[in-house]
Amino acid sequence: MNDEDRIGKLFQQTKAEKRAAFIGYVCAGDPDFETSLSICRALVDNGVDLLELGVPFSDPLADGLTNQLAAQRALSAGCRREDVFRLVREIRAFSNLPIVLYTYYNLVFSPGVSTYVEQAREAGVDGLLTLDLPPEEAGELLEASKRHGMKNVFIVAPTTPADRIKLIADAASGFLYYVSREGVTGERADLAKDMADRLDAIRAESDLPLVVGFGISSSEQAGQVATMADGVVVGSALVNCITPLLGQRDDIPAVIGAKAAELLDGIRSVAES
Repeated sequence: MNDEDRIGKLFQQTKAEKRAAFIGYVCAGDPDFETSLSICRALVDNGVDLLELGVPFSDPLADGLTNQLAAQRALSAGCRREDVFRLVREIRAFSNLPIVLYTYYNLVFSPGVSTYVEQAREAGVDGLLTLDLPPEEAGELLEASKRHGMKNVFIVAPTTPADRIKLIADAASGFLYYVSREGVTGERADLAKDMADRLDAIRAESDLPLVVGFGISSSEQAGQVATMADGVVVGSALVNCITPLLGQRDDIPAVIGAKAAELLDGIRSVAES
């Protein structure tokens, strides 16, 4: 493991500490660059182990309304590819936490796959979760990522057939991302009852760390997932803190930080029990 494998080191650490990693998602540049940077700092300061940054895109097919609006706000504020990389560089000035970009393939493909991966890695990005890129079509990205030391995260869904899980796992690096519910991102009132069985089926095909996201919105839910998964991803519950405060942007980081601390309490409570 090289010195720059921040993802690998994180999951080694959480495994040794017998706890799940806390992964926080926000959209880069939402609602503007400076507030977005302050939000990321607040997440780091309140216990997030890995930052998942959404790359603003005009057609985010996997995203529910909350994250669609976040992307729209970021784009309206002028956030472009170079601004996302600038945000990562500025985060690197105060944090060495792993950073994964949650993106779509058109954004990777349009500047040239190798160019995008190289620029992202130089900025301090550790991994790419390219939502609409199946592993069968990912050869160019996987090759460029291997060359530049970038991890590639792939999603396993509740509808993924058993024989396909191995294909996805073989292409992935860093960790695997299990979507806890069918459909798009967004808060949910409850968790799928068969989650533990689903995770066992994935673990039978891969030794990679396994994180769960999509729909986790409360401290209790985060704690429940933490008993089954290697990492807990929370996005919409954090992003939803932004909309009511768009007229008071200086308050947003503190409110999101408090929400992150609340979610972390749920994860820690099961680790300590």
